[in-house]
Amino acid sequence: MKNLLFLFLITFSLGCSQDKQMLVGETAWQKEQNANFKDATKSPLKDKDRKNFKTLDFYKFDSTYVVTAELVRTPDSQWFNMETTTNRVSKERVFGILKFKLNGQEHELNVYQGKDLMNDKEFMDYLLLPFLDDTNGEESYSGGRYIDLRIPEGNTIVIDFNKAYNPYCAYNKKYSCPIVPRENYVATEIKAGIKDFKKN
Repeated sequence: MKNLLFLFLITFSLGCSQDKQMLVGETAWQKEQNANFKDATKSPLKDKDRKNFKTLDFYKFDSTYVVTAELVRTPDSQWFNMETTTNRVSKERVFGILKFKLNGQEHELNVYQGKDLMNDKEFMDYLLLPFLDDTNGEESYSGGRYIDLRIPEGNTIVIDFNKAYNPYCAYNKKYSCPIVPRENYVATEIKAGIKDFKKN
């Protein structure tokens, strides 16, 4: 009886440790990303890529890349058709300009609001920050990366570049992804967030 109980405890503990290993990641956000990419109902990965998927390739978390930006709102900006990687266009407008300092340099990026998402209760305060930087095509995805933001009550907003992620078309060409506007280029290497995806 004791032997059976011992075997059960060993099997149970091994099962638990295997479950924990599935949630690879240095931060809660990284673990969440990996869990979503492993989940067939949420993952943008092709079946053959998801089969052996263990983790995305992340830069190490660095608090240097968590910055507080001044939000200069642009309430009179016009709606325009943002190009995507397919024939689809996304109706967007510049919600505001984010001004921040990174590694001793001043930078500005446009942050965008999608017209369709404004009608969705869950995303009515959603903002998209797409950006290009000097890691693109080397360590990170050549087409640039995105950061999800929410409209703040005040005129400052925290940008965590450690949460920069690739558009889904980096993993699967069937997706239609907004193309990062050229003006949203940061003239430095942003070694934070998700790196380029190496396909099997």
